[in-house]
Amino acid sequence: MPRTAAGRADQAGIDVKERILETASDLFYKQGVRAVGVDLVVDKAGVAKTSLYRHFGTKDDLVAAFLEREDRCFWETWDRVAAQFAEDPMGELDAQLEWIGSRAGQPDYRGCPQLNVAAEFPEADHPARKVSTAHKRELRQRLKLIASRLNVADPDLLAGQLAVLINGAFVSAQIFEAGEAVRLLQNAAGVLISASYTG
Repeated sequence: MPRTAAGRADQAGIDVKERILETASDLFYKQGVRAVGVDLVVDKAGVAKTSLYRHFGTKDDLVAAFLEREDRCFWETWDRVAAQFAEDPMGELDAQLEWIGSRAGQPDYRGCPQLNVAAEFPEADHPARKVSTAHKRELRQRLKLIASRLNVADPDLLAGQLAVLINGAFVSAQIFEAGEAVRLLQNAAGVLISASYTG
C-alpha cells in the first residue's frame, strides 16, 4: 500500500528526531553534557537548529531524552536476563552482574550515563537529574526484589549494598584489569549475600 504524503512527512520527522537524539547521545556520553552545545549537535546530525528545537524544546529536554533512552536500553537488557531466571534469584543476580561487569570492563566505557549527568547537574529539580534519580531508585527496587527472593534477613539492606557495589563498578572502569570486573562484582555480591544470612 503506497504511503501518503502525510505519512512520509511523519516518518521524515521521526527520522530527524532519532538522528538528533542518536547524535546527541553519542556526543553527550563521550564528551559530557556541559561540553556539548546545541550547535555541535545540529552540525554533527546535519539538521537545522530549528529542527532540534521543534522536537526538543530546550537542551535540557534533549539531555533528559538522552537519559530516558539509556534508561530504556538498560532495563530492556535487565528484563531479558531476568526472564531466564524466574525461579533462580541467585542465577539472575549472577547473570545481571555478568553483563553489567562486561559493560563496565569495556575499554571505551565512560561510566554510567545516569551518574555522569547527575554529577554535572546537581540541581535536584533539573529534568535530567530527575531521570537519573528515578533510574537509580528503580535499580535498588529491582535488587530488593531479588534479595527478597533470596530470603535474606533484610532485603532492603542487601539491595542498598548491591546498589553501592554496582554503582561503584560504574565509576571504577579505569582501574579494572582486563576481564576482572565481572569476577569482582560476582565475588563481592557473594560475600554480601553470605553475610546477610548470618548478620
